[in-house]
Amino acid sequence: MTSTVSSVPSLADTLAGVPAPLYAQGGPRPAPGTLTALFFDAVERHDRPDALLYKVRGVWEPMSHRTILERVRRAALGLARLGIVSGDRVGILSENRPEWLIADYACLCSGVTDVPIYPTLPAEQIPYLLQDSGARAVFVSTPEQARKLASVRAEAPGVQWVIGFAATKSDGCDLTLADLEAMGAPDDTPDRATVFKEAALAITPDRLVTLIYTSGTTGHPKGVMLTHDNVYSNCVAVRSALSVTSADTALSFLPLSHIFERTGDYFLFSLGVRIAYAESIDTVPVNMTEVKPSLMMSVPRLYEKIYARVLENAVAGGGLKQRIFFWAKAVGERWANERLAGRTPGGLLAMQYSLAQKLVFSKLKERTGGNLRFFVSGGAPLSPDIARFFYSAGLTILEGYGLTETSPVISCNTEQHIRIGTVGRPIAGVEVMIAPDGEILSRGPHIMQGYYNNPAATRETIDAEGWFHTGDIGVLEDGFLRITDRKKDIIVTAGGKNIAPQPIEGLLKHNKYVSQAVMLGDKRKFPIVLIVPDWDQLEKWAATQGIVWTSRAELLAMPTINAKMEKEVFGALEGLAKFERPKKLALLEHDFTIERGELTPKLSVKRKVITERYKDRIDALYADAE
Repeated sequence: MTSTVSSVPSLADTLAGVPAPLYAQGGPRPAPGTLTALFFDAVERHDRPDALLYKVRGVWEPMSHRTILERVRRAALGLARLGIVSGDRVGILSENRPEWLIADYACLCSGVTDVPIYPTLPAEQIPYLLQDSGARAVFVSTPEQARKLASVRAEAPGVQWVIGFAATKSDGCDLTLADLEAMGAPDDTPDRATVFKEAALAITPDRLVTLIYTSGTTGHPKGVMLTHDNVYSNCVAVRSALSVTSADTALSFLPLSHIFERTGDYFLFSLGVRIAYAESIDTVPVNMTEVKPSLMMSVPRLYEKIYARVLENAVAGGGLKQRIFFWAKAVGERWANERLAGRTPGGLLAMQYSLAQKLVFSKLKERTGGNLRFFVSGGAPLSPDIARFFYSAGLTILEGYGLTETSPVISCNTEQHIRIGTVGRPIAGVEVMIAPDGEILSRGPHIMQGYYNNPAATRETIDAEGWFHTGDIGVLEDGFLRITDRKKDIIVTAGGKNIAPQPIEGLLKHNKYVSQAVMLGDKRKFPIVLIVPDWDQLEKWAATQGIVWTSRAELLAMPTINAKMEKEVFGALEGLAKFERPKKLALLEHDFTIERGELTPKLSVKRKVITERYKDRIDALYADAE
């Protein structure tokens, strides 16, 4: 992957007196193409018996490319029997499983636009998505998801069919996926299979492939319109950035309803990678040791948890074990610095690092299955400290950047070109420019067609020259993109000081006593922070102090606990400027959740909602300070 840096006047020309911002571009854009072409090519080229792995009653079962193709074809023919035709919309409300892929490809090959729905969404948020998209049918996974949809189905009268994967009519479905495939089976003759393939391959790159509703942090969800070529261009561009082959195995656990995992799985499937679906997010640590993946995609939370657990075990070990760990960590950091500077560590450092691998880092590798070549991180900022620790342990995390509206990849680090603390260089066909106010803009074949039924929002986001305004603030350094904050998240205090809260929240979450942190203080005299403790750690500490409590609310009311958390929180921020440091904190008993509307499905904080929900607590903090 190549990248060039120069000054480009296209946007700056429209802003009198503003110098041209920095600009970076990946290699040539891939030729237009379709996901159906990638699908048929993968099936014919790789034809492996274990294209997918999924767990059934405690045993990992394989599914072959040929079985996938047959089931996709019969499901598509079944949709046609139901009267679902090209241009229609169909929802998918499901956790990750083989049926998700089958339903998705059945829609793609039929020219049907699918509408993925996060399985964690509360029932009351689902009808808007179905009504706005005009969905005529919905695939659902489990009886629980089927009953959730059934409870609000009357609010989406356009839905004619509910099709269950593991749910039945007794759960509120009209038919099962098995029924749908059986409906298509009589039409699945050799001649019809040929016609089916030809029709699927005749779909044009500009055909709408999916509507993904992104809630953002305020307002109604917006339907992001992505075409075949939007996503195809991303898949093909990433091929030239990452060394992935059919010898790899990937563990898939992020929701396929999110474009990060979905595009990633298209990319992996197209290369013949064996994809194993984790049982759930909670079972990922166990599934890693069972599947022994060589590749994984994740949001930073997984790496934060692994890092916190490693540190906790080292400290708990005490004595010699603790000293060995921190010696190995220091050796690993020196080794990483040499490697990242383009040098080969040698001499004493090489010998020390080899010993550190045997004594400490090899155990961490075993927890990931022992075969991992690299992780890919996206969806939120990754702490450079955590990235450096994993790199020093021989477990590289390649951080990338993008949004639903960009299909999603804009840039990514690669094995050959990695700079910790950045999100890498633009991928092939992608342009990146930093606007005069610091906002990151992007242009290329990966940019969405717009927001469905919302031309005003589209015009606000994509300018006349085709530049998509990400809402993120960043800088370009030798072609590498560094994200500094969200434009809308910046806190401006009453004194006019600008504070970027996300990096500070990231610092706080490094502390083992902190589970969640949200900084607030816009238009106030100073910032404050709301903290949800890591209850496992806090309760362990309280027990060692001889503290007795009957409820977590009672524990949080104790002065000793408040003093402990203040010490942990404020102690983590000593390196910040005085105006950046929160002056007060409030401890909250419960995590912020999607169900209560405090987080988006991507787990981004809705500051406006949190500000309103905890208004009394926030006002009390400022009143106390006065």
